[in-house]
Amino acid sequence: MSSDPWGRVDETGTVYVRTADGEKVVGSWQAGSPEEALAYFERKYEGLVVEIGLLEKRVKTTDLSAKDAQAAVDHLREQVDAHHAVGDLDALRARLDKLVALVETRREERKAQRAKQSDEARGAKEALVAEAEELARSDQWRAAGERLRSLVDTWKGLPRLDRKSDDELWHRFSHARSAFSKRRKQHFAQLDSQREEARRTKERLVAEAEALSSSTDWGPTAARYRDLMSEWKAAGRAQREHEDDLWNRFRGAQDVFFAARSSVFAERDAEQAENLKLKEELAEEAEKLLPVTDLKAARAAFRSVNERWEAIGHVPRDARPKVEGRMHAVERALQEAEETEWRRTNPEARARAEGLTGQLQAAVDKLRSQIEQARAQGNNAKADKLERELEGRQALLDQALKGLHEFGG
Repeated sequence: MSSDPWGRVDETGTVYVRTADGEKVVGSWQAGSPEEALAYFERKYEGLVVEIGLLEKRVKTTDLSAKDAQAAVDHLREQVDAHHAVGDLDALRARLDKLVALVETRREERKAQRAKQSDEARGAKEALVAEAEELARSDQWRAAGERLRSLVDTWKGLPRLDRKSDDELWHRFSHARSAFSKRRKQHFAQLDSQREEARRTKERLVAEAEALSSSTDWGPTAARYRDLMSEWKAAGRAQREHEDDLWNRFRGAQDVFFAARSSVFAERDAEQAENLKLKEELAEEAEKLLPVTDLKAARAAFRSVNERWEAIGHVPRDARPKVEGRMHAVERALQEAEETEWRRTNPEARARAEGLTGQLQAAVDKLRSQIEQARAQGNNAKADKLERELEGRQALLDQALKGLHEFGG
């Protein structure tokens, strides 16, 4: 008979293991000595120790699922409960019990982690849906479209939720993308229609601009070109492949017209500059007629100057007021001289002036006599009133005398 602290072999070769519940039969050994039997079953025990140690390590350090870990524990427990090893089997059972508790803890931790991840994924997907629904109303077609594509990639990287929640959120997300795509498609369809209308309008404007390019009706044509430009801007843009070509034709037609107008205007400006020089010489000649000493000769000389003036064409617009003003000043001086001569030589006017002067002189004399009489009577108030009236009559008399003097009287 042979034994050790955890087992023994009896005379029949039966091997026993000691447990807290008493001895348990391990097996029968007939092939060798009892020591060899114990050593064999002790090696079986060491094998179980190694397997349990490896399982403990896997549970603690890897992502072994709780299901697989529990299956491994159950498999090892069957081997321990089968008592086919010699050693401290109760210690192995205790280690397996601890492993069960650890697996359960890991199961709860992973359950909580999955719940947290699910909540985070739900929150993330709800945020994506809210942003997508906001973008669905945007008119920033390029930026919103790119952002929606980015949101799809983000969505694909998130964990799935329960089927019902995930399907509901995806339906909203997909609907928002579809709504945006539909609006964008309608917008660009409308834009295409507007650009086609703009192309037809601009082709009409180009045709008219090209027809006007050879016009020599400078003012009205230039005004029409300005109107055409306003219509061009109001028409909006045509398709990109047409816009530049239409603009080049439109601008080219205007350039032809305005280049021709500029050439003609340059010749006209040169001619008008020469006309200005000639009119300035005539204005200087007219100014030499002043002051008027011989009215008849001055009138004849001015008439000659004016005839030559009328024969000369236009001068530059900005120079016209000054040079014409010089001629008008001479003309007004001649007219004033004529009026003065007429008044001087008009008998009726002279008679009227003499009559008025006489009447005013008589009135003045009468007032002076009345003033002297009032003073003599001591009526100073009446005298003061008459003196104020005398001042007015005297002023009229002085003016009449001046006019009479112009008649040489």
